[in-house]
Amino acid sequence: MIVQTAPQGEPHFVIRQIDHAHTAGALAVHFGNQKFDAIIPRDVMEHLIRHHDQGWEAVDAAPQMDPKTGLPYHLGQTPLSSLLTTNEASPTYNEQHHPFAGLISSMHTRGFYNGGYGLREGTYRDIFPPETHSRFETLLDSEEERQARLMAQLRADPDTAHWAEEAFYMRNYKLLQFFDSLALYFHLTHPVQRIETSFRVPMTAEEDVTITLKPVGEGLYSLSPYPFSTSEVEVNTEGRYVMPVPEGQSVNMTEHMYAEPIASQSYRIVPVEGEQTYVSIT
Repeated sequence: MIVQTAPQGEPHFVIRQIDHAHTAGALAVHFGNQKFDAIIPRDVMEHLIRHHDQGWEAVDAAPQMDPKTGLPYHLGQTPLSSLLTTNEASPTYNEQHHPFAGLISSMHTRGFYNGGYGLREGTYRDIFPPETHSRFETLLDSEEERQARLMAQLRADPDTAHWAEEAFYMRNYKLLQFFDSLALYFHLTHPVQRIETSFRVPMTAEEDVTITLKPVGEGLYSLSPYPFSTSEVEVNTEGRYVMPVPEGQSVNMTEHMYAEPIASQSYRIVPVEGEQTYVSIT
């Protein structure tokens, strides 16, 4: 579950992980133009990006209350047993769709705990207490074995053998990380608290570029350089506005949260004013 920040006294927008992933997938549909190479394999990757957090479905269907906040547990604050269950279940789900989807999903799980394959600093050892480390090591070893098995499957098929080459799968891993991070930018932070940020994004198999995201109006954000195939991308995310349970009260968080009506937040992304709009040539 993602619990968005909120100004004092206001309800928090709470988003299921599968709805977060659907937003990432909706963004991926528009990626690629004359400047940014298209996503390949598109069908497999679009499915993966849309379902990269599918392992959270059962956990988010029955959210527990974090006694520190009076809200559902947020991401890494989720109890360890549930967190590890989601981490394993997402690659398992995606592997059933296609070995390459399972491979990139497994990399997403391992990357969350091992520094993102060198893309960021910090590992599980920096975040979680020492007494939990053996459980993370078991998970990481299992995912490493999964990746070796799936790469062998890809190499055994002449049509997918090159998908197991490092440059190819790393570009796709980086693309998943970009769409995940872009969706998280909107999902983690209340609209009035969002600020300028940047992402590293693969422009081609050989070159990454820094993309800058800026709020430029109510619900409107600019990206430069602009990686999408349409002059404006608009996506919506479903969630529920939930007030914290007052300290000392005990409630069934599943009932408390799901009693609230479904709401949505909308985001529009455009090029920087004056920047050339790159459109798809396919």
